[in-house]
Amino acid sequence: MNADLHCHSTVSDGVLSPAELAMRAHAQGVALWSLTDHDAVAGLGEAGNAAAEVGLAFVPGVEISVTWAGRTVHVVGLNIDPQYPDLQAGLALLRDGRIARGRLIADKLMQLGLPDTYEGALALTTNPGLLNRTHFGRYLVAQKLCTNMREVFSRYLGDGKPADVRTQWARLEDAVGWILRSGGKAVLAHPGRYGYDDTTLHALFDVFKQLGGVGLEVVTGSHSPDQYKTYAGIARQYGFEASRGADFHAPSESQVDLGSLPPLPSGLLPVWHDMV
Repeated sequence: MNADLHCHSTVSDGVLSPAELAMRAHAQGVALWSLTDHDAVAGLGEAGNAAAEVGLAFVPGVEISVTWAGRTVHVVGLNIDPQYPDLQAGLALLRDGRIARGRLIADKLMQLGLPDTYEGALALTTNPGLLNRTHFGRYLVAQKLCTNMREVFSRYLGDGKPADVRTQWARLEDAVGWILRSGGKAVLAHPGRYGYDDTTLHALFDVFKQLGGVGLEVVTGSHSPDQYKTYAGIARQYGFEASRGADFHAPSESQVDLGSLPPLPSGLLPVWHDMV
């Protein structure tokens, strides 16, 4: 099945509306699709309605920002109830934190000789609580202060770069708990991106599984083909169900379009096995 269970709309840091994403997923041959905006579920109604219009099976989702072992980790919730009160309250707190973080990023960029970035980035969002580094990056590219998003993150906004601001996001146990209690499945997103050493990464897998996490993104837009194999092996080792998602944000920015990833490696239980 061409399942794509990770992408972002204008509700967080994508450039297409939820309905436009549904149309794009359908056009790309996706059979099962999820919208997983950062710390927000406001687009799920529009996404679900648009998917139904074209006969696209839809899974309501979210991507929750977590701080674990000093780094930001992302946990995708699939098949959630977006109206679950604890989930809604937790996501609201995370969005409040994004406003303060945005001001600190802008202050650092000002010190680097790049003024007015807070206002510029904010103008590219639908809500101040959805502000993140991608919006700052798009503003810097639009102002021709950087040539592309890769340069933005390598010079200014990437982990450890001069305008990087570390934030205390949700605890891993809280994020997984919100997802589970809302009836969803917790999936650890793009594990190849976190930069942990092997010991710490395996500790993350152990803790995630103990907390009730069931899924691991194996095939995703930021993984290389070698990483597909690596995390397929991890999924088998830990008994994780395997997920697949482009992590699509924008046609001009994303490494992979919706529905364009290769299939999951053989011998894995797809995370969607009981969703269709």
